[in-house]
Amino acid sequence: MIDVQKAFDDKKWGERNNPDAEEQMKEVLDRCREHQWEIIHIQHISDNPESVFYYKGKGFPIKQMVAPLEQEKVITKRVNSAFIGTDLDEYLQACHIDTIAIVGLTTPHCVSTMTRMSGNLGYKTYLLSDATAAFGMKDHHGKFIDADTIHHLSMATIHDEFANVLTARQFIQSVL
Repeated sequence: MIDVQKAFDDKKWGERNNPDAEEQMKEVLDRCREHQWEIIHIQHISDNPESVFYYKGKGFPIKQMVAPLEQEKVITKRVNSAFIGTDLDEYLQACHIDTIAIVGLTTPHCVSTMTRMSGNLGYKTYLLSDATAAFGMKDHHGKFIDADTIHHLSMATIHDEFANVLTARQFIQSVL
């Protein structure tokens, strides 16, 4: 569960695709909890008071609908990947976890980075396409690219190389 924080409700991001992503995340979370799978929440943190991820700011908390239970691990990270500067990889190895399902925000940033690193580190990785979302952004020429296109291209560059991209329903039906 990557960066499902109130910070992404800030208007600065603009319009996003997949407005029901959190509902899909919640469905997957509930099903994984029913199976007593290990749940890890990743939370982006900043020391900069101007950042929407400032640790004392209103954007830092994880959204209530997917908030961690007391026994679930929460890892804070300062860069796009929770494999860098944290104990995530060691924790997964200690728990004998070799398969990871990734959901969260946002697709072209932390979700993509985490998925790529997970695959590169040898984990069997699933990325749930409708349990993540993207915002529109400008490219290197200043041209605006809409959120759906960003999301779709992010999935295309990950599928079958770093992870198996499935919908939440496909994951629940075939893996859980």
